[in-house]
Amino acid sequence: MKEIITKIGDHFIHIICDSNKLAEMFNVNFLTINNYNLKFDLSITIKEGYGVPFLDYKVDITKNNDQIVFRRADYLIEVDCEYKVATILVNNGLALKHALMNIYSSFIVYRNWGLLIHSSSAMEKDNVHVFAGQSGAGKSTVAKLSYPRVLLSDEATLVKISPNNVTVFNSPFRSEIEADKLEREITLDSLNLLYQSHLNKRNSLTKSEAILRLMNKVFAWQHSQEETKNIMKLLTNLVNMVPVYELHFQKNNTFWELIS
Repeated sequence: MKEIITKIGDHFIHIICDSNKLAEMFNVNFLTINNYNLKFDLSITIKEGYGVPFLDYKVDITKNNDQIVFRRADYLIEVDCEYKVATILVNNGLALKHALMNIYSSFIVYRNWGLLIHSSSAMEKDNVHVFAGQSGAGKSTVAKLSYPRVLLSDEATLVKISPNNVTVFNSPFRSEIEADKLEREITLDSLNLLYQSHLNKRNSLTKSEAILRLMNKVFAWQHSQEETKNIMKLLTNLVNMVPVYELHFQKNNTFWELIS
C-alpha cells in the first residue's frame, strides 16, 4: 500500500495505491509532495487486477444521482458526481495512465478550469506554443524537433482557461519524452493544428473554424449535455484569446521560423 500526494495543474491530488509496482509510475513525470496537511481537490484509490490488457479506446459511461462510472476493457473508474472521491481499478500501467487522463480531463471540465488537448507544446522565450493533432499527425515528431526548448508535453497538453488569460502547465501525461522540472504556468501564445508536408506553411483560422477543428482534439468522455456545454464554452474562450493556425511542416526544425 502506497500513499502519494501529487500536483497536476494547480490541483492537489491524494492517491492510495495497493500496488507498489503501479505506484512507481508516479516517480516519473509526476510532481510528488510531502505534505499531508494539504486540502486535496481529488482523492483516488487505485487497485490492480481488473479486466484484460488494452483492447481498444471504447469507454462505456453510466451515471446516476450519486456516481459516474467509466468502464473500459482494461480499467474501471467510479467517481462521485462532484469529482471529489474516486476509485480506479486497472489491469496494468498503461491502463492506469489512460484512466488518470480520463478522470483528470473530466475533473477539469466539470470545474470549468480548462482542457486536456491532444498535442505537444514547447516554450519559446516566455511563451508556449501548442501543436495539436490526432495520432500520427506529428505531435511527438514536433516535440523532438523542438529541442533544446523546454517541452511541456508530448502527448496531452494541460491548458488552463481563465476569463482573461490562457496558460499551460507542465503535463505529467507523457508518451516518450520525460518531463523537465517546471512548476509554474506559462502563457499560451499560439495553437497550431499539425499537417505533415513537403514545405512549411502557416495559415490563420477563423474562430469558428478553430472551434470545429479543435473539438476532436480534446480528451473528453462526455456523459451529459452540461459537460458538452462546458467544453464548448471553454473552447470558445480559448479561441477568443489565443490565435489558432494550420501548421504544414517539414520533418525538420525549420517550421520554428514561422513561429518564433
